[in-house]
Amino acid sequence: MTAELVRGQNHPLTQTRLEIRVSAGAPVVAGATLSDDKGRVHGRDWVAHPGAPALPGLEVPWQAAADHRLAVDLDAVPEAAHRVSVLLALPTGPGDPDRFGAVAAPFVAVTGLDGSAVASYTITDLDAESAVVALELYRRQGAWKVRAVGQGYAGGLGALLTDQGLPDARALAGEIGEAVARGLARTVAPPPPRTAASGASAMADATGAASHASSPGTHPSAGPPRSTQPPPPAEPQPSPDPRPAHEPQPARPSGQTGPVNYTHPGRQAPAPPAPAPTAPTAPPGEPGQPAVPVAGDATGWSMDERLYNQVWGMFEDLARCVAAYRSAVDFADSRMEQELDKALSDPRSRIGGQGDAAREAARAKHGQLVDRAREVLDRDLAQLAAESAVVEPALPPAYAGWDNPVWHAYRSPMEIPMALRLGDLQLPESRSVGLRIPMLVRLPLERGMWIDSGRSGADALTESDELRRRAMRSAVELAARLLAVYPAGEFAVHVIDPAGSAAGTLAPLVRAGVLVAPPAAGMSGVSEVLARLTQRVDLVQMAVRGGAADALPPDLDTAEQLLIVNDFPHGFDDRAVTRLRYLADEGPAVGVHLLMVADREDAAEYGPVLDPLWRALLRLTPVPDDHLADPWVGHAWTYEPPNVPPGSRILEQVLEEVARARREQGI
Repeated sequence: MTAELVRGQNHPLTQTRLEIRVSAGAPVVAGATLSDDKGRVHGRDWVAHPGAPALPGLEVPWQAAADHRLAVDLDAVPEAAHRVSVLLALPTGPGDPDRFGAVAAPFVAVTGLDGSAVASYTITDLDAESAVVALELYRRQGAWKVRAVGQGYAGGLGALLTDQGLPDARALAGEIGEAVARGLARTVAPPPPRTAASGASAMADATGAASHASSPGTHPSAGPPRSTQPPPPAEPQPSPDPRPAHEPQPARPSGQTGPVNYTHPGRQAPAPPAPAPTAPTAPPGEPGQPAVPVAGDATGWSMDERLYNQVWGMFEDLARCVAAYRSAVDFADSRMEQELDKALSDPRSRIGGQGDAAREAARAKHGQLVDRAREVLDRDLAQLAAESAVVEPALPPAYAGWDNPVWHAYRSPMEIPMALRLGDLQLPESRSVGLRIPMLVRLPLERGMWIDSGRSGADALTESDELRRRAMRSAVELAARLLAVYPAGEFAVHVIDPAGSAAGTLAPLVRAGVLVAPPAAGMSGVSEVLARLTQRVDLVQMAVRGGAADALPPDLDTAEQLLIVNDFPHGFDDRAVTRLRYLADEGPAVGVHLLMVADREDAAEYGPVLDPLWRALLRLTPVPDDHLADPWVGHAWTYEPPNVPPGSRILEQVLEEVARARREQGI
């Protein structure tokens, strides 16, 4: 079943040899780029275009046309490439349209080699753009997916390639334009129409030559022959200025009805291979409407893995659709400023009402562009919110918030989950629909964490003592979550509280008896815990490097270790600080993790000595704050900690179950 995608939506790919079919209302240039996991194109040899149409795993047409077919072999794409972006651009020759808003909306379809459609996308809401990233095929957790992008660029192909990080993008765009012009010059004009008599007389002469030619639309290495008739276009999404997506059909001989059969008479196409088992897919929605979301609609070997991939797919989709909205608003602002400057620079417009009319017209155009961008964003946000409403209740305890009913049926697990939820992420534009994306990190943890108890712009009015209390409570809730998602006996928690200021907050962990020892206090307690954990790191490192893991002392606890440090640097001398830095750097690789609750200003006297420590830790906040950025577009995401609802006893209930499971294991 074909997935009709909307902007930002993704779909899993079960085949690696694919064909991408493009249909537009006017000749367009088709190309593709390879990029790394951060979306950067490394050089010209990562761009397939009419001047250089072939790359490993890619082949694109060498001239502009209204219909294109791009061949993709994902198995042949280099390992360093994580994304394949399909690009469309308008030619720059005389008489060609200079913007996509003047032509029919392009239609893009991903199909298998047997012609079976996998996903399709109609690129609507284009106006002044002359180049667009139509869609991308991207690698995630060893599997491939397709995403509808629809990101347009008014600056043309040069602006598009520049945005993808290509250093000499403008020069390459010019060379592509020259290659397209040469390709058009080499094309042969179609022959004049022939009468029925002349056509009949030439038929016999053409028959012999045709028997030695390949059938149209068949690639030498593409397997079974394919029909040249493109799939029907998806219905365009409603917009303020809807444009139908015209679909050209192949020419038919005189008197013939129905599609032309281009299959070679001496060949028979083999039966298509049976599809591989995939994750549950969304049932089709109404025509022209997005598909109904389904929890676990992503690739993966288990439901937990599919949900993990789906959550991070939602995160990427939200980042990109908000980036597209902000880019459209910036374009509208820039366009209005240019029109206002032009109106004010003409002295004649200052006389009478011409200037006022020009300003009103500029503002009206600005409002239309912003409204159109907002309409697209609202549609994307509504789709993501609907998906979130389905996914959130289906999450396992490791991915779920404390308010999820799944915690009420919690039992100690038998195996370690893929990831852990550290909180929620949100953008200002997504607050209108209450959309929050779970922030998941892989397990085992690869770096320590630092819960910042200092003041920031988001909590300038909160008292310092209240911030410290909230920070320590977040640390306790995070430790409880880690204890809960690990099997009994495979995770241990140590606490350093030099002044005993967090005794009340630590009470749930102490009462449940899930700590290795009572919280360490004073300088002697700090030194003893750090020395014990440092020794453990040294022993495990020596055993791993020497290939003698079986030679570890029998009394060594092989469980993952978490050290909670409160009120740093109180109670720490120089030697203790050095050991703490050592644990932050070397501990995660051998199962010793650090969770600090500290205000960086309290340690200002150490100066730059502690800068590597802060950089080695993932900074979290006890209150919502916009201090996290994504690697694609650099949005400032608001992080919200996963707090237990007020009045709820779910934390105590979970810790009681953890303690019961530990007692059964004799711990």
